[in-house]
Amino acid sequence: MTTATTSAPESKGTPTAQPAKARRASWGDLALDNIVWLLLVVFVIIATVLNPFFLSVANFQNVLVQTTTLGFVSVAIALSMLLGEIDLSVVGTLGFTGAVGALLMEKGLSGTLAILVVVGLGALIGLINGICIAKLRMTSLIETLAMGLVLGGGVLALTKGRTITISDTSYTWLGQGQIFGWPTMPIALIALFLAIGLVLHRTPWGRKIYATGGNQRAAYAAGINTDRLIIGTFVLGGFLGGCAGWLATSYLSGVNSTMGSDLLLYAVAAPVIGGVSLTGGRGRVLGILGGVLLLTVVQVGLQLTNIDAYYVSIAGGFMIFLAVVVDAIRVRRRQARH
Repeated sequence: MTTATTSAPESKGTPTAQPAKARRASWGDLALDNIVWLLLVVFVIIATVLNPFFLSVANFQNVLVQTTTLGFVSVAIALSMLLGEIDLSVVGTLGFTGAVGALLMEKGLSGTLAILVVVGLGALIGLINGICIAKLRMTSLIETLAMGLVLGGGVLALTKGRTITISDTSYTWLGQGQIFGWPTMPIALIALFLAIGLVLHRTPWGRKIYATGGNQRAAYAAGINTDRLIIGTFVLGGFLGGCAGWLATSYLSGVNSTMGSDLLLYAVAAPVIGGVSLTGGRGRVLGILGGVLLLTVVQVGLQLTNIDAYYVSIAGGFMIFLAVVVDAIRVRRRQARH
């Protein structure tokens, strides 16, 4: 008596089909993570067709200068997002610290000391945010939104609706200076992204941020002092907000009551469209840079076409919507694989 053996037909779920599915998934993830650079190329081409001046050296310098302030604010927000939190007070920090620095110089303080006050005040604001979130367990969205409103009101109180001019060259040297005909302000942008890239991807502190953003309870169980990490990250974010306040007022040689008021949504959208997850634990510094460049290119390109201002706002709103859609697709793809 013999027993016949049969083999089941190969199905789509067999190992031979799995590598192909894995490759498709990896290509899809790669495309989603780098969509910002594809969009950037597309918008550069469109802007150049609409106005050839867009590719001029002068406009390239203008794009870099405008990217610098937005870059500092976006990185500050991205750091909190990597933790699974959000810092909506950074733009308020920009305006408030800049106003304090300008007012102190108006009263006779030297520009060098004013810079220290501006960035130190930004770090102090971040410390208050961090303590409220880590120790008092306040929701970061609401706490930082409230702080931003307080700081915005503080700017109005300090300036009383007027423009405070700054003439101290020891304060404005970075925003107004040039080297071989090139503005010095973008040097700060390059230094920022090199430093943040090194911190996030080459230090234990950076790895702890990703771990905590991925799963805060698991990170705490693994021995990470999550409270100290949250406070430290918000202090760094506040410091960067203060740096943005110095850079913005240095470039404009003054401060007014509306400084930075239109940056917040763009500063949130830039890291998201660059690959930083709204749920935390995922994102690359290069993607954040791409997001900042993309939003700046869109704004500058539309301004060069001389279209009405509300169309620029529409385009900005569309980019923010696109950022949220891309992030939602990323999250769904990760959930589907687990």
